[in-house]
Amino acid sequence: MRLVVQRVQRAAVRVDGEVLGEIGPGAVVLAGIGAGDDPAIVDHMADKLAGLRYFPDAEGRTNLTITDAGGSFLVVSQFTLYGDARRGRRPGFTDAALPDVAGPLIERFVARLRELEHKVETGRFGAMMDVELVNDGPFTLLLDSARDLAT
Repeated sequence: MRLVVQRVQRAAVRVDGEVLGEIGPGAVVLAGIGAGDDPAIVDHMADKLAGLRYFPDAEGRTNLTITDAGGSFLVVSQFTLYGDARRGRRPGFTDAALPDVAGPLIERFVARLRELEHKVETGRFGAMMDVELVNDGPFTLLLDSARDLAT
């Protein structure tokens, strides 16, 4: 599982002009499910994300979690995080999970964050979405279960 986490002042996701999810301060999380991912990986990554300290405290140090900062998540599924552009000029996506696997795992990821009492807004799995955000910092993190699972 790969997550691109962007700390934001505000963000929204739309499909055909309809707002599906909108947050104030918090984080936009672009979430990609890999071909070998399973529920245990998804739960681990949700737990890791929930506990990360990437919001500034009173001294400006990144010591606060999203909960401490009073923020929300906007989770947007994005299989293109598994794009492989090592050869040629067109990325391949064979490392991304198929939609029938990825869809339920994205739902599980969102449900796990909500179980941890986070406010979570979402886009629509498989839809062409317009994501609008005002990056705060900018501050962007990349989490990859293949690299970060042991930590």
